Amino acid sequence: MRTEVLNAAARRNLFLSPDALEMILSNSDPLSFTNTLLTSMSDSLMFVDKKDVMEFIAGDSAVAPERKPIVPKNKKHCDISIVPGTDVTGDSTCEGKIADFAACFRNRFLTLKKMIEKRRDFGASVPISRAVTLGRETQIIGIIYEKKETKNGHTTLSLEDDTGMCTVLISKDSPCSAEIFVNDEVIGISGKPSSRGNLFIADKIFRPDIPANHSWVPSDSSASVAFLSDIHVGSATFLEKEWKKMIRWLKTNSYDMDLDYLVLPGDVVDGIGIFPGQENELSIADIYKQYEKLGEYVKEIPDHIKIIAQPGNHDAVRLAEPQPALGGIFTKSFDSNVILAGNPVSMEVEGRTILSYHGKSIDDWISSVQQLTYDDPISVMKEMLVRRHLSPMYGGKTAIAPEKKDYLVIDKIPDIFVSGHVHGAGKMDHRGIKIINASAWQDQTEFQKAHNFNPNPAIMPIVNLGTGITRMIDFTK
Repeated sequence: MRTEVLNAAARRNLFLSPDALEMILSNSDPLSFTNTLLTSMSDSLMFVDKKDVMEFIAGDSAVAPERKPIVPKNKKHCDISIVPGTDVTGDSTCEGKIADFAACFRNRFLTLKKMIEKRRDFGASVPISRAVTLGRETQIIGIIYEKKETKNGHTTLSLEDDTGMCTVLISKDSPCSAEIFVNDEVIGISGKPSSRGNLFIADKIFRPDIPANHSWVPSDSSASVAFLSDIHVGSATFLEKEWKKMIRWLKTNSYDMDLDYLVLPGDVVDGIGIFPGQENELSIADIYKQYEKLGEYVKEIPDHIKIIAQPGNHDAVRLAEPQPALGGIFTKSFDSNVILAGNPVSMEVEGRTILSYHGKSIDDWISSVQQLTYDDPISVMKEMLVRRHLSPMYGGKTAIAPEKKDYLVIDKIPDIFVSGHVHGAGKMDHRGIKIINASAWQDQTEFQKAHNFNPNPAIMPIVNLGTGITRMIDFTK
């Protein structure tokens, strides 16, 4: 951070005394404080000492001199593109037929099977139909059809592949008994068939997961990417004051800190008829006007920032995932610096892969797994990475469109994985991947109050694409 502060001063041809530098670094957000401080300095000033910093802190912001707008000069071309094959927009083949479901699940199984077999500690698997006839240790891969607990405390899994089905027994005394299992996930199992029928005794569980040796490799990029999820324009609880504070912060800080990219991972408007009684909680009761208002808000974002906007379960696209991008009928008021993408989608940004998913399946994960809660969405996202799938459970709260390809498989390993939906904010590293839950811009709703759910809104995560350093800027304070 010391280097970033000094560089920010150098770009303005200003020099910080050691005492001034230490005082700046003691601030909770040194870089933002530095940019605001230096913008207020006189054009004739060359050296900034401790006295200047103290006078700035003591000054009344109401009578502070008006700050000059930052005019972008010679800004480099943005480097961003959608990863081919990760966005369903324009490529949907779904007709809802049984054959579509079969193709989708077969694609999921074969793709994740290859990932498991690439693990150094696994190797090749044996088809289930053959494995149960062998009298020796072997390895199988299958999709969990059903999980049960026996009256003796053991766990059984109904596991199937494209050759057959077997029952996998996991003893309550086995280390595997502590594993989390969800329906329709693909797993590998090492074990031995029992002499009693179609039973397979598990010794060890294998998942696709992220390779253990995967890490974030620093690059020479100085750019940053920010995330603003669940804006909910049109809601009576939209946090307009905090939004405007965030816009002012972007106008003051984004150019100098090379914040060049902004991702909006869904629920950009509140929508119409999403839940019973929603009309009583809307400030804009017309879906077209909600998107028009969003367009006005987005125009306030500095022009050098490239914006990627996705839909969520409140937006005007099909509810079933994967979701296509918002249609032109809703986005005609958007600026040309907005890229419309589907949900989920992977994008390449200055050599980094960002996987962005709205996160509706978090509801299913939490309802299916006792250990997971809405207070900790980051742990849910980690489970998705472990299974290399965003929404394995079929038939729950998340509608799944059976495409010929399962777009919810995490095929390409991301550097950053972001989601929203639950209006929480948090970050975590998992084997070099930056996991981010990207907050919301909506205050607590009546529905949330009834369910004793407290959101964590108006927080903007920012990731430096070179170093991977992640900051959470809180605009409620």
